[in-house]
Amino acid sequence: MTAKEIRQAFLDFFAAKGHTIVPSAPIVIKNDPTLMFTNAGMNQFKDIFLGEAPVKYPRVADTQRCLRVSGKHNDLEEVGIDTYHHTMFEMLGNWSFGDYFKKEAIDWSWELLTQVYKLPKDRLYVTYFEGDAKEGLEKDTETLNLWKQYVAEDHIIPGNKKDNFWEMGETGPCGPCSEIHFDSRPDNERAEVDGATLVNADHDQVIEIWNNVFMQFNRVKDGSLHPLPAKHVDTGMGFERLVRVLQGKTSNYDTDVFQGLIQFIADKSGKKYNSAAKPGDADWNAAVAMRVLADHIRAISFAIADGQLPASNKAGYVIRRILRRAIRYSYQTLGFKEPFFNELVPLLAEQFKGVFDELYSQKDFVQKVIKEEEVSFLKTLAQGIIYLENNIVGEQVWNKENKNIFPGKLAFELSDTYGFPIDLTELMTREKGWTVDMAGYEAALQEQKTRSRAATAIDTGDWTVLKNDDSVEFTGYDETESIAHIIKYRKVTAKGKEQYQIVLDKTPFYAESGGQVGDTGELVFPDGEVIHITDTKKENGLIVHFADSLPKNPNDALTAIVDAERRHNIEGNHSATHLLHAAMKQVLGSHVNQKGSLVNGEYLRFDFSHFSKVTDEEIAQIEAIVNQKVRENIQLKEERSVAYQTAIASGVTALFGEKYGEYVRVITFDDNFSKELCGGTHVKATGQIGFFKIVAESAVAAGVRRIEAITGIAAQTYINDQNALIHQLKELLKNPKDIAKSVETLLEENTRLKKEIEKSVLEKSAGLKNELAAKAENINGINFIAQRVSLPNADAVKNLAYQVKDIVENLFMVLATEIDGKPGLTVMVSENLVKEKGLNAGNIVRELAKEIQGGGGGQPFFATAGGKDASGLDRALEKARLVIS
Repeated sequence: MTAKEIRQAFLDFFAAKGHTIVPSAPIVIKNDPTLMFTNAGMNQFKDIFLGEAPVKYPRVADTQRCLRVSGKHNDLEEVGIDTYHHTMFEMLGNWSFGDYFKKEAIDWSWELLTQVYKLPKDRLYVTYFEGDAKEGLEKDTETLNLWKQYVAEDHIIPGNKKDNFWEMGETGPCGPCSEIHFDSRPDNERAEVDGATLVNADHDQVIEIWNNVFMQFNRVKDGSLHPLPAKHVDTGMGFERLVRVLQGKTSNYDTDVFQGLIQFIADKSGKKYNSAAKPGDADWNAAVAMRVLADHIRAISFAIADGQLPASNKAGYVIRRILRRAIRYSYQTLGFKEPFFNELVPLLAEQFKGVFDELYSQKDFVQKVIKEEEVSFLKTLAQGIIYLENNIVGEQVWNKENKNIFPGKLAFELSDTYGFPIDLTELMTREKGWTVDMAGYEAALQEQKTRSRAATAIDTGDWTVLKNDDSVEFTGYDETESIAHIIKYRKVTAKGKEQYQIVLDKTPFYAESGGQVGDTGELVFPDGEVIHITDTKKENGLIVHFADSLPKNPNDALTAIVDAERRHNIEGNHSATHLLHAAMKQVLGSHVNQKGSLVNGEYLRFDFSHFSKVTDEEIAQIEAIVNQKVRENIQLKEERSVAYQTAIASGVTALFGEKYGEYVRVITFDDNFSKELCGGTHVKATGQIGFFKIVAESAVAAGVRRIEAITGIAAQTYINDQNALIHQLKELLKNPKDIAKSVETLLEENTRLKKEIEKSVLEKSAGLKNELAAKAENINGINFIAQRVSLPNADAVKNLAYQVKDIVENLFMVLATEIDGKPGLTVMVSENLVKEKGLNAGNIVRELAKEIQGGGGGQPFFATAGGKDASGLDRALEKARLVIS
C-alpha cells in the first residue's frame, strides 16, 4: 500500500464505524495560552475533554498535523539521527466523546491492524496500566482482559505511570492508556531476544505505533484525581511509523512519505543516500543531512502555510530554529553554498495535494519565505565563520591562560544572538585544534532558560464552580449590555501579579480573536459593587474575563457592560481592515493574503503577502478606494451559521491558518467588493468609519509587508496635527510661497556648511597629527603617545588616530576626548605590536574605561570607549603608561 492508500484506509475504516471525518486543525495553535503548536491529535478537541464545548459528533476520526519541538515533547536533536523521530508528523486518530469506551477501541484497533492492514499478529505487543499505589490507582484489569481475547499473554506487558498513564498537563483530563508496539526485527534476532523485553526500551526496530488513551479522570491543582462525568477515548497512531511497518521498511525515511524528497536532495547534491549507513561510515553524515532536510521542510512549510512566519521570538523562533538547522546541514554537509532548501516546497506541496491543500494553494509564497530566510542565514553562517577564524587564529589576551579553549559564554552568544549553531562552532574549533568550553556554554544556556521560565511562569488555580453549566452565550453582536451570572472563577498569578478569571453564562464581551483585541468594561452588581474587566480572552472555547478583584457576592445576578466607546473605535478599525484587504487585492493583485492583523481602539495593523515595497502611488490608490467605500455608507450584511462549504462556494475570503467549524459567519460590505469569514464585531455601515488614513508601510518578514492605519477621530486628529506642523514650518521659514523649495534651499545650504566644517576639521587634524607624532615617547621599544585632543566628533578622532599610525612606527597611542560633555577614549596599536607583544586595543580600552565609568571594545589594533565621568580622563592616560611600563 502507498502512504496515501494507508491513510485513506484508516479514515474509511472508522467512517464505516460511524465516525465523522473532520479536517486537520492548523499546526499553529490560537486561543490556548498553554501551547504554541498542535503537538497531539487531541489538541483540537481539548475544550470538549475539559467540558467547555458541546459535543457535536460523539464519534470522530481524522489525520492531524503535529509538531513536537518545544516543551516536554522536544525531539529536534534526534531528528535525522535515528529512524523514527520527526518534527512534523501526522497523527491518525479516532475519538469517542462519552460514547464508546475501552472495548470498542481495543476491538477496532486490533481489527484494523490485523484484518485490514494484515500485520502479523506475532509481531504485535500491547501494554496496559499496571496501577500506582501512591496515586491510589488500581491495575487496569479491564484492558488486560480485553486484550487477552486477541493477544497471547507473553505479548501483553504491564506499564508504569510514565508509559501507561496519559496526562494532558499538570492539571486536566487524564487516564490509563494501552499502547500497541510492532517488532520489525529479522526472525533470527527475534529468536535470540524476546521482543517483550524491548518494548519502551528505545529500540529502533521495536516501536510504538498506536496509543489508546482512556480519559476517565480530571487532575486538579492539588494533584488529586476526580472521575470525569463522561468517559472519552483519545487514540493516536503515528502515520509515518505505520507506513514504515506496512511497507516492510526498517526506517520511516525509507518509505514513500520521504523517499521522493530524499532522492531529489541526493540528485541535486551529487551524493548517494545510504539508509544503512552507521556512525563512522563514509556516507553517515550525508544520510543524516538528507533525512534532516526531508523532515524539516515539512514542519516549516506547513507552519508557514498555517500562518506562522519565522521570527525572533516565541513560535516564530521555533520555526526559524528548525529552518536554520536544515540550512546548516545543507551548507555544511551537503555542500549547498547557495539557497537550495526552498526547492523542496513544490515537491512537498504536490505530495500533499488532496490531503492538506493549504500548502498547495500557497506553495509559491511558502517557497519565497523560505528562500529569503536561507539567503539571510547563509550570510550569518559566512560572517560567523569569519568571526571564528579571526578569534581562533589571532592571539587573544583572554586565551593566554587557557590555551586553545574557546570560551563557552562566547559560543553561547554566537548561538543565541547570531544564530550560529553550537555544533558548527565545535566543529570549526576542533579543526583548529581547539575545544569549546561546553560547561561554560551549558551554564549560559541554563541561565537563559531560567530567566525565560521566570518571565513566563504562570500559576493557575483550580476553577471554583458556581453553576454546573458551561454553555456560554455570546450576545456581543447585538448588544453591549447583558444580564448574566458567574458560572465559575479562578485565581491566576503571573509575574508577581494576582488576577482573577471569570466566566459568565451570558456575555457581550468580545474575547480576543482573529486579530481583534478583547473588550474591557464593567460587571455591575445589585448592591452597587463594580468589578472592572481589564481584558477578555478565549481559552479552549471559553470566554474568560480578566479582573483584578472578585465581587463580594459572586452568586448574584450582574449587568455585564462593555466599554461602548472603545468597542465603537475597535469596530471602525476592524471594518476598515476588511475594506483595506479588498482594496489591496485590487491595487496590488490577487496574491495579497492576510498574514496577521491587530485591531484595537487606536489603530489597525495589517500584515499581508507581498514581495516589494508598496509605493506611495499605490498607497494613495488604496486609501482612495477605501475612503470611497466609506463615503458610500455600505450597509453591513451579516450572515450567521452559514455552512462552511456554502460560504466558500460563494467566493468568500477565508484566512489560511484559521480553524473554521462546520458553520461560519460571513461579513459582507458590498457583494462585489468585500466578503470575508469573520467572527469579530463590525460597524453597521461603512460611513461610521468616518475617514481612513494609512500612516506606515514596512517589511515584517520575508515576503510579508505591514500597513498601519487609523480611522475616525484618530485619523482626524492625525490630519489636524499634520496641518499644524505645516503651518509651524511655514512660520519658521518666513511664510514662503513654495515651502518645499524653501526646505530644499535650506538643505543645500546645510550641506555646503557641513563640507566647510569638515574641511576645517581635517586641516586641524593634519596639524594635530604632526604635534602628536613629535610627542611620541620611546618606552621599551614602543612609541608611546597619551594625550588629550579637542575635536568635534568621533570620526575626526578616528581619522586622526589612523593618520598618526601611518607616520609613527611601533605605535601605542591613547587619545582622550570630551565631545558634547561626554568623555571618550581611543586606543591605536600597530599591527606588529599586536602580534609580537600580545597587545590588544579592545581589552586595553575596556580596562582604561573603568576610570571614566564606562566601557567599550573593538579590534586588536583599534578600539574606542565612552563613559560618564570626564574627570577620570587624566587617570586613564596615566594608566595607559602603566600598561606599557
